[in-house]
Amino acid sequence: MKMYIGGEWAARAKTVPVTNPFDGSLIDTVPHANLEDVALAVESARRGARAMKATSAYDRFLMLRKAADLLQARAADFAKTISLEEGKVISEATTEVGRAVQTLTWSAEEAKRMRGETIPLDASPGNATKFGFTVRVPVGIVAAISPFNFPLNLVAHKVGPALAAGNAVIIKPASDTPLSALKLTELLLECGIPAEGIQCLTGPGGAIGDALVSHRDVRKVTFTGSRDVGERICKVAGLKKVTMELGSNSPLIVMPDADIEKVAVATVASGYGNAGQVCISTQRVIVDGKVYGDYLDALKPKVEAIVSGNPLEPKTQLGPMIRERDAARVSSWFDEAVAGGARIITGGGRSGALVQPTVLADVKAGMKVVDDELFGPAVAVARASGIDEAIALANNSRFGLSAAIFTESITSAMRFALEVESGNLNINGGTAFRADMMPYGGLKESGLGKEGPSYAVEEMTELKMVVFHR
Repeated sequence: MKMYIGGEWAARAKTVPVTNPFDGSLIDTVPHANLEDVALAVESARRGARAMKATSAYDRFLMLRKAADLLQARAADFAKTISLEEGKVISEATTEVGRAVQTLTWSAEEAKRMRGETIPLDASPGNATKFGFTVRVPVGIVAAISPFNFPLNLVAHKVGPALAAGNAVIIKPASDTPLSALKLTELLLECGIPAEGIQCLTGPGGAIGDALVSHRDVRKVTFTGSRDVGERICKVAGLKKVTMELGSNSPLIVMPDADIEKVAVATVASGYGNAGQVCISTQRVIVDGKVYGDYLDALKPKVEAIVSGNPLEPKTQLGPMIRERDAARVSSWFDEAVAGGARIITGGGRSGALVQPTVLADVKAGMKVVDDELFGPAVAVARASGIDEAIALANNSRFGLSAAIFTESITSAMRFALEVESGNLNINGGTAFRADMMPYGGLKESGLGKEGPSYAVEEMTELKMVVFHR
């Protein structure tokens, strides 16, 4: 596919292959953007920002609403594209398309809800004759940098609110999975988005990322990806608004009064989706010693029942990781944990980019599977003694994106909600829950700002204060 910049679809002599993670076959190629392309995209986006700002809120609503309807009509085609380029099993890819439809729908509604408020200046001494109000306006140009693991919905979470707020947007999709973003760009243009209101640059971020996020005319950067890349973006972006959705190693606490069967089902659902390549995937399971063995006994057969293989096959529940080198890294982390005293309860093997769904037990701090973000199909189980230790272990992390607890005790649930350092907290549900309208974002090194269309619109607009003097 061609990339979209300057109001037209553009090819380049240098290209980047897009391959199928399952079998390594070539799906397509995309242009390798360069620094000149960044300059062209920003110059075009300046004009696009003026065009978007001049578009009425109702017209922006209609465009995004039409985009949601068209995406729903083309769901099967988009799902196949996601599965081919990312390796996500077709059932999960279909779910992702459905979520993106909802994300665009919510974004469309938010176009009609940009509002200010009156400010009672006469409540301040000496200002009885003053009248004030606020106006919310678009920032102008939004740079939207998306990851590989949700190549459609996470693009929608950035592009939808940006356009709803009246901005121009420059998309930089992951170099492994650019096709879904390009097809969404095509769809949005079909729905009436101004020709220069959207750009989509393809190729490795290392070649163009700094130039894009540091450009003075880019007034907002929204990024989802690794903690280290997010930190770099914050350092080079300069004085502009940023939203960072970064990594995690989400903990799930299991108390003695929990329904162990329910916990085991939730662990599988939250820990192995998209081959564990989900930033809120359950990674650390902290189990009270009284039910530690029962939990492992309940979990093992459920993990062993997961069907791995070709992601396009309807029966497949777990596909490959995005790259074989990532699968090799995950395997090496298993080896390190075992060398440090952990046990592999099930799984642990690898064939190319396919990693067996794995359960590690008796893990402890200092192991990479505990301290860092695994981003692979495994959970690491640790023993705790009581709610105090469980919360302490959950908080013993630089990350804080999502956490969960299973308990029948209101006291334990409330302590978890108030004391665990995480942006998303789930009680009697897994960590990998996200409704696309909710405020979504992390604490600590898991990021800055919130996503979810209404919250993202606030992040992608500026507030102006107007005062009438008389």
